[in-house]
Order: sequence, then structure tokens, then C-alpha cells
Amino acid sequence: MKRLVNIMLVNVVVIVASAQQKPHYTQYILNQYIVNPAISGIENYVDVKLSARDQWVGLSGAPKTAYLTIHAPLGKKDYRTSATSYSIPGENPRGKYYWENYTAAEPHHGIGLSVINDKTGSFNRFTSTVSYAYHIGLNPTTNLSAGFAAGISKISIDRTKHDFDGNGDPIDPVTGSAISGELFKIRPDLSAGLYLYSRDYFIGLAAQQVIPQKLQFADDAGFETKGKLIPHIFLNAGYRFLLTDDINAIPSLMVKYINGSSKNSVQPEVNIKLQYRDLFWVGGSYRYEDGYAAMLGLNVSNTFNVGYAYDFTTTNLNTVSRGTHELMIGFLLGNKYSEACPRCW
Repeated sequence: MKRLVNIMLVNVVVIVASAQQKPHYTQYILNQYIVNPAISGIENYVDVKLSARDQWVGLSGAPKTAYLTIHAPLGKKDYRTSATSYSIPGENPRGKYYWENYTAAEPHHGIGLSVINDKTGSFNRFTSTVSYAYHIGLNPTTNLSAGFAAGISKISIDRTKHDFDGNGDPIDPVTGSAISGELFKIRPDLSAGLYLYSRDYFIGLAAQQVIPQKLQFADDAGFETKGKLIPHIFLNAGYRFLLTDDINAIPSLMVKYINGSSKNSVQPEVNIKLQYRDLFWVGGSYRYEDGYAAMLGLNVSNTFNVGYAYDFTTTNLNTVSRGTHELMIGFLLGNKYSEACPRCW
């Protein structure tokens, strides 16, 4: 019986290694860098984000994701106010004045770092990458950036999590080992992206896990666990509408393509964000065949902001799950020119 349960658990790992392999992020609209390395250096400051996501609360072994991202510009000199500038006396940085006077940023470089840990049951993936991007102006109001990120991923199975009866089975050929409790593999990780942005819209295209690779765990010559790492494609776009001089609405769309992750390998989601100046925002989203989410956020000052999201799944998991919580905290280091929120919407 124990061997059968172990085989079932390993099969789950194989499924994970053959379909959706990167975490979901409900608040990606607030930190598009986590999806697209071309965002590197888009701000006028060092942008730091910390996030924790507790998915399907109440379900044992459910996914838990945490990340740290940092990115900054190099050689950027046009420190002008923008759509995300902090309020200054006599001017609303998100009002009509901004729309009438927007100009594209000068060419510059950007660098960044991301550290992500994603855990589901006994399966854990730790990834660390560094990124580079270059931003150029296509015309007086439009920029295009291109970037890539490279690093490594440690993908592991903790076999101690499979010991259900308390007696253990150190010679189990499925995941057993008389010496070590963890099986792991180190794999290279490469991402690339493009990002087109202007005063009132953005379009991003990114590919993560660009290099297809085999993922094989073998702890005994008689049994092997095989899977593969497959590319993930992300296409997202959004448009900012000026509802009043103080309130903006930013609807956006994200489409993911992951071969084998669903019936047609495509999963779209739509978002809406309403923002009052640079003070606070509320929003919601719908992920196809998965569920709904609500989010809200606050800019505590021109150096700190916080966002929270709650997801409710419409799948059968809603009978055992109490939803998903996601918290994100942002720091704006060296914000000399008082820009309050990330440019990327």
C-alpha cells in the first residue's frame, strides 16, 4: 500500500513537471518584472518587491510561493515626472497634463535579480536569475525594451514527506534512499522578453524556461521518475483610461501558452484596476476555468507600497480550500525624484 501511495505521489510530480511549472501571480500587473525580464530598469529608481502567496489554504501540501525581485536602470538621465510620479503641489501626475506632455524615455540599460521559491507538497523549486534589458525610443511617445534573464533552478523531491506510516522504507525504489532524504537536480534557467510601452498602453511578450530539458529523478536502477521542463509563453497588454482627472481605469489581459497545461494549452485571464491618483487602488480579475480574484493596495509614501489579493477558485478545490492569499510589499530605493508607483501600471 505504501509503495502504491508513493507511486501516486511521484506521478503527481511528473504531472507538475509536464504541465504548468511556473507559479501563478495574481498581482503580476503590479510587478510585471516577475514575468518579463524586459521590464528591467524601466523605473527611475531601484524597485524592490517581496511577495508571499499561500494557495488553496486548508489543503495539505498546497502550493506556497515566495519571491524577491530587484531591478534598476543604468545610464538613465531623464528624471522627469511620469504617469506614476508622486503628487506634487499644483499638479496631478496622472491627470490631463501628463497625457499632453508625455515623452518617451531616452535609451538606457536595466539590470535585475529575482529569487523565487515555489513548493507543492514534497516538490520544491528554487530559482535565482539575473536580468538585463535595453530600452529605446521608437518615436516621441513610445518605447520598446528587450531583455533576458539567466540563472539556475534547483528542483527537488523531499522523500521524507512520503513517509505516511512512520516506519519508513529506505530501500523503496520509487523515492527511497538509505542515505539522503532529498532527490534534486540543478538545471539552467533562461527567459527572454519584449515590452512596448507608451503613455496609455503596454504590450508585453515573454518566454520563460526557454530551454526544453529532461527532468529525471532516479534513486534506483529499477525505477525512474521522468518529466520535462517546457517553455512558458506570456502575452499581456493593457490600456489606461482617464475616467476623471483623479481616477484611472486600467483593464488588461494576460494569455499564457503552456503545452499540455490544459485542454487547448492556453489560459487567458482578464484584469481591471481602478486607481485614485497615487494613493490607493482596487481591482479584480478572472482566470479562465480557474476562478476570480480581488485586490487592493496602498501607497504609504513615495518609498513604500503594499498590495493584497484574494483568489477564489471555481474548480472542485473550492470544497476543500479556503481560497488563496497573496501579499506584496514594494520599496522604492533612491527615489530622489519622488516617483511613487511602478511605471508598469
